[in-house]
Amino acid sequence: MSLGRICILLHREAVQGPKNVIFIFTIVVPLGLSLALGLIFGTFFSGKPRLGIVDLGMSRVVQLADAMPGLIVRRYTGEADLRTAVANGAVDVGIVLPADFDQQVMRNQRGSITVYVWGESLLRDRMLIGMVLIDWLREVAGHESPVVVKTTVLGANSEWSWQQRLLPLLVLMTVVFGALMLPASSLVAEKQHRTLAALLVTPVTRGELYVAKGILGVVLSTVMAVLVLILNSAWSNQIWLVLLVLLLGAILSAEFGILLGVLVNDINSLFAMVKALGLILYAPALISLFPIIPQWIAAFFPTFYIVDPVIAIVQRGSTPQDIAPQLAVVCAMIVALAVGLGSPFLTHFGSARDQR
Repeated sequence: MSLGRICILLHREAVQGPKNVIFIFTIVVPLGLSLALGLIFGTFFSGKPRLGIVDLGMSRVVQLADAMPGLIVRRYTGEADLRTAVANGAVDVGIVLPADFDQQVMRNQRGSITVYVWGESLLRDRMLIGMVLIDWLREVAGHESPVVVKTTVLGANSEWSWQQRLLPLLVLMTVVFGALMLPASSLVAEKQHRTLAALLVTPVTRGELYVAKGILGVVLSTVMAVLVLILNSAWSNQIWLVLLVLLLGAILSAEFGILLGVLVNDINSLFAMVKALGLILYAPALISLFPIIPQWIAAFFPTFYIVDPVIAIVQRGSTPQDIAPQLAVVCAMIVALAVGLGSPFLTHFGSARDQR
């Protein structure tokens, strides 16, 4: 196997890739779905609630707000600037604290603050800011809360939002669809255009051709999966571990795509086969949408070992030791598929199909 010939073939694939509709889908669909989910569930543009403050004195409320990790706090020098920021949606809620506000509160005098609310802000963000503002005022006044609220989460995965539940499906669609369909559709196109046989007459080997087509799918799908995680605020401090899992999942998907490209001769048969396998490919992500379904069922599907480690890292903070069993399964499947693609039987079968 020649690295030089692989690089030449990879350059050819990269030049011809944008002409393939699958190449465009691999880029557009994940970004479009991430944007749509963010707009539907209100987390793409909003993220944390945003609070704007104009402090005309030295209020302790500002210090308490800065110490709140669940808020984005922005300070403004004047009320006019705050009004403009709220009207433009730069902040969800804006408050103006008078110069003697803390003194009035501590003397149990009736004070007043001016509050501006962006009309398009989420009700969730308004309620959260209102609740923490009441707590801050009580703390400034030196009063303890008369009620202690104990919260208990009931139901499996009920603490996850719908955007978090849909993240496995997004990751699987990005990694599996891109890495699988790009090499598969490219191989099928080579057969239909009768260029595959011409390539194999040259010193290029079948393995070098497979590697070049697989690399393009692996790189593009991995990059798009990273963008999907970033757009859905699902990144992790363990960047190298996330990249490793995505890369292994893309390699496994690319190998399966090459296998499909060898087995079928036309694009319609390829899409029919992928549709038939759709439930198996995306079952783990579909199961995660409905906590009422026993989650252990997902482990019976191969793609579970691609998506579960990613979600475990970005949502549950898992370590390499936690996901080691899943990665071992993925590596074993990668080796098994690589051996199968290099077997004499499949090589002979592929040669026979190419000549038809």
